[in-house]
Amino acid sequence: MGEHDTFLNAVIGAVASVVLSFVPLSPALGGAVAGYLQGGTRSDGLRVGAISGVIGLLIGAVFFGLTFLLFGAFLLGTNAPPMFSAFGLLFVLIAAIVSALYTVGLSALGGWLGNYAKHELDI
Repeated sequence: MGEHDTFLNAVIGAVASVVLSFVPLSPALGGAVAGYLQGGTRSDGLRVGAISGVIGLLIGAVFFGLTFLLFGAFLLGTNAPPMFSAFGLLFVLIAAIVSALYTVGLSALGGWLGNYAKHELDI
């Protein structure tokens, strides 16, 4: 792939995260792929891993948004009380923050580890 081509390596890492989403800690694996392909310094691996996490987060947000719209349409059809909507919105906000921290944080860590593996372990 393209060593030092940050966007391409980040996209490849995000795709790896999505494909491996059935594996626990898949954002770290996607970030590791991106960091390994990036080369350069550890901070380059960290940066490309974080960018990979943001791209993966956007992909996940699209799927979550579609699911949330379908579930919201179901709740509107069942005449759910308005309190349900407030708690649902609060839950979605908290889940989005936790998901962003999980995905981007683990991807950045994976990027650093992938870069470390490339330069220190001679894999």
